[in-house]
Amino acid sequence: MPLSHPRRSALSEQVIAELRNQITSGEWPVGARIPTEPELVEQLGVARNTVREAVRALAHNGLLDIRQGSGTYVVATSELAGVMHRRFADADPRHIAELRAALESAAAKLAAERRTDKDLKQLDALMQRREEAWETGEAEAFVAADATFHLAVVAASHNDAMTAMYADLGEVLRDWLRADVGAELTPDTHMDHTRLMDAIRKGDKEAAAAEAASYPFLCRPGRFSAPSGG
Repeated sequence: MPLSHPRRSALSEQVIAELRNQITSGEWPVGARIPTEPELVEQLGVARNTVREAVRALAHNGLLDIRQGSGTYVVATSELAGVMHRRFADADPRHIAELRAALESAAAKLAAERRTDKDLKQLDALMQRREEAWETGEAEAFVAADATFHLAVVAASHNDAMTAMYADLGEVLRDWLRADVGAELTPDTHMDHTRLMDAIRKGDKEAAAAEAASYPFLCRPGRFSAPSGG
């Protein structure tokens, strides 16, 4: 991705745009450590200060996290996703569960009505990948596979606004799932999504909505504090 003789006045903006493209295209996925500063200097053919300025700008916008002694990591795929991640980082887990339930229930109901054969094939493949990830015993692999499956359910609603909003909340929801699953996969944290898939396949809107709404609350004992106000 070397840049071809950019104008000095627009250099920082071009570097920022190039780094952002690496993130939004999936070349640098969420959780990945980006190349080091010297590597970026060599790849882009620009000065170290320009690279540093671009990285800091994207960190300020919430896409990158600069961790001293470790490197710089992708934490969001868009500025809005970065804002969401910062805004809800310390939110009450129950409130995140309620948000998940509301979004995923509405999306699943629409997916049961609007899903295509292509959607069903995609969902079946992602369900299989989710189970395979569980069998590996690697919590992070399962979190990624589960999140991808749920995003595909939302996408099957064919509501672009809902899908975009859910995607922007993606890292918030992954953080929530990581905390629920824990560092090690155990039988009590496994949730079977077969009934949700069956409801979507059959076009049973109410069953799909009910299944999707229930998952966020099937958590480990003690995950939620008792709600206030009775």
